[in-house]
Amino acid sequence: MPENPSEALSAAPPGALPGLPTRPEDVPAVFAARFDSGDPAALAELYEEGALLAAGPGGAPLTGSALHAANARLQALRVPIEVRPRAVYATGDLALLVVDWLMEGTDPDGRPVRVGGTATDVARRGADGWWRYAIDSPFGTAPAGLPEG
Repeated sequence: MPENPSEALSAAPPGALPGLPTRPEDVPAVFAARFDSGDPAALAELYEEGALLAAGPGGAPLTGSALHAANARLQALRVPIEVRPRAVYATGDLALLVVDWLMEGTDPDGRPVRVGGTATDVARRGADGWWRYAIDSPFGTAPAGLPEG
């Protein structure tokens, strides 16, 4: 494992995917690089077995192949994702990640895309030392069903 994964992320050759993160604070950057690669299998490696995706406010959670299919549909838009970690709170093998994110650009059909939010995610360090998503909640701070006021 690299001694300083952040340096490994920035030192990777152009087009090379970063390895899995060894620190929770590196999970968002690795997610963005793997998402932008367009390779669903590379992105899927960043999720532990049994991980859950809360696809949207009030939506049913997705797991397994449904989770990976949802991510692949977003990757197919070919719009890069920008991530800005707000906070990382870690204790033992668990971490809460609060991350602002934005996808803005034009899809392959020329349609404008602008979607973003503030994720509240849970990552867990596996027995192999790598950090992966246990819960991915990209719209974690969005209110669901609250009356306008």
